[in-house]
Amino acid sequence: MRNVQGIGLFALVFLGVVAVVGCGSGGKSDEKQAISKAMATLHPTQGNQVQGTVTFTREKSGIRVTAQVVGLKPGLHGFHIHEFGDCSAPDARNAGDHFNPAKMPHGGPTSEKKHVGDLGNIEAGESGVGKYDAVVSQLAFDGPNSIIGRSVIVHALPDDLVTQPTGGSGARQACGVIGILK
Repeated sequence: MRNVQGIGLFALVFLGVVAVVGCGSGGKSDEKQAISKAMATLHPTQGNQVQGTVTFTREKSGIRVTAQVVGLKPGLHGFHIHEFGDCSAPDARNAGDHFNPAKMPHGGPTSEKKHVGDLGNIEAGESGVGKYDAVVSQLAFDGPNSIIGRSVIVHALPDDLVTQPTGGSGARQACGVIGILK
């Protein structure tokens, strides 16, 4: 009986030490680190040459979205975050629809009612290079508006910012999955 009590006491002490050591890491590795930066590398869909990078950086007023895309025809191209991080289909259809957790109508970046993923257009110059730089207040790295693991799509046509549900922006020319950066 004495031996069983000794083993039980040893087990309790051992578990207590494990709990203290596990929690005693100075609070640094146990606390969830806030995501501050993410990125998507855009790859062309079948039959296209469009590619580039999109970077997402946390700022006080939202997420700064910066993009550089090459291989575009000069002009405007719809630029959206889509609901799924799946660019595996040749036409990127597996990326789903525009990211729209609040079930709002399609709109432009400054519209009161819009999809979370409605970034508007990226404009390419004569060289076929498009750049985008805007702070988007409705994007997030956590919670219901989290863009982590979703995809970014560049379309063939301009987003007219009103046609439902996609802005009439046409085929998907490039797709990239949004992942966390250190």
